[in-house]
Amino acid sequence: MRNKVVLAIVVAAMLGVACTAGGDDTPTLSTGPIGSTSTSPEPVTVTLWAYWSGRELKEFEAMFDRLHELEPWITVDVSGGIDDTKIKAAMTSGSPPDVAVSSDMNNIPNFCSSGAWRDLQPEIDADGVDMAQFPPSAVEFTQYGGVQCAMPFTADSYGLYYNTDMFEKAGITSPPQTWSEMTAAVKALTVFNPDGSIKVAGFVPWMGYYETGPVPLGVPAGASWYDADGASALASDPHWQALLEWQKSVIDFYGIDNLERFVAGAGDEFSAAQDFQSGRVAMNLDGEWRVAFIEDGAPDLHYATAPFPVPDDAPDTYGVGQIALGIIGVPEGAEHADAAWDVVKYMSTDTQNLVYLGNVVRNLPTTIAALESPDLKASPQFQTFLDIYANPASTYKGTTLVGSEDVNIFQAFLEKWQTGQVTDVHGGLEDTASQIDAVVAQG
Repeated sequence: MRNKVVLAIVVAAMLGVACTAGGDDTPTLSTGPIGSTSTSPEPVTVTLWAYWSGRELKEFEAMFDRLHELEPWITVDVSGGIDDTKIKAAMTSGSPPDVAVSSDMNNIPNFCSSGAWRDLQPEIDADGVDMAQFPPSAVEFTQYGGVQCAMPFTADSYGLYYNTDMFEKAGITSPPQTWSEMTAAVKALTVFNPDGSIKVAGFVPWMGYYETGPVPLGVPAGASWYDADGASALASDPHWQALLEWQKSVIDFYGIDNLERFVAGAGDEFSAAQDFQSGRVAMNLDGEWRVAFIEDGAPDLHYATAPFPVPDDAPDTYGVGQIALGIIGVPEGAEHADAAWDVVKYMSTDTQNLVYLGNVVRNLPTTIAALESPDLKASPQFQTFLDIYANPASTYKGTTLVGSEDVNIFQAFLEKWQTGQVTDVHGGLEDTASQIDAVVAQG
């Protein structure tokens, strides 16, 4: 079933977002009220597991300094670089963290329906937390089956990054808005070495290259994952075949083997060696957080951002993009569940904290108050992603009890498709849809 994300309320919130670049001052967090506190002031150390790493981990850890000032009996012990697989394993073994942070909304149905993450509604009611402070989508994707087992914590949206120096050199005056314009830009921007290998790629449409995948590409394409009856729409929605045929045409421009070798040499995504930051690609599909990575690792890079191009027959849809939420919850069996809720509430509702993260980590705030805050500094590059997030047609693929298995099944087919192992795209989509339907039927 396709979940259209209704974000009209965010559009109004965006009117209050400051659109000027920030100064050189390092953002700080001062103290201030955040609502009710733990009933017991006994010192407690709350363990928190998250996927953050490197530069982001340090910035996220800093937000708990303010919490410790507000509630000095709470110390947060953060462990980074932990994905949902490890979190699930810890829950299964009976030794979960007190707070879990996930970047995968696909797990919400299972977390909520199985009781793996505690239902937070009693705490929400007891502390009078107003869920209307979040955009509707933020609430929609943090609950399942009437169980509110998570809270939203920052959001992402996806768009196009492009090197303005390379655009100027190629004579391109504006970012591409349609697939045909994108193809023309790719050919104009690509530079080959004398031996025919790729020196600079205009754009890499390879599924699995950094953030490029079926969800970030599928949303601008207008493609649905499920139909009204809950069956996979990969074969019944013609947008998927159109997207893959366009993708394959760009791959063929490079040559499959040539592009595979280029992709194999990609720099680490979360370092200064990332291909767009190092000038190895002229355009790249990425999330809003890349703005902060560029500020830190490639401050002299001249670039701009834009929504990702859309099909030529749907130019009026330009401006949409995939959105995603970070989610936080308290696993069942958490040793310090009460204090863990205080941490979760602070992370998800404290305006000053969310604005700080928006300015430093460059993730999108998830409360209307934070989006409206005059302290939120939005450079032109960052503003693009706020606009994509505010677009009522921006969405995700929808969440089901199969979690991310539908994406995994689709990705397996896409790997065969883009390497030329499969040539019948429609037949391949039909087979993939049948596999997904079988998994969904099993629950």
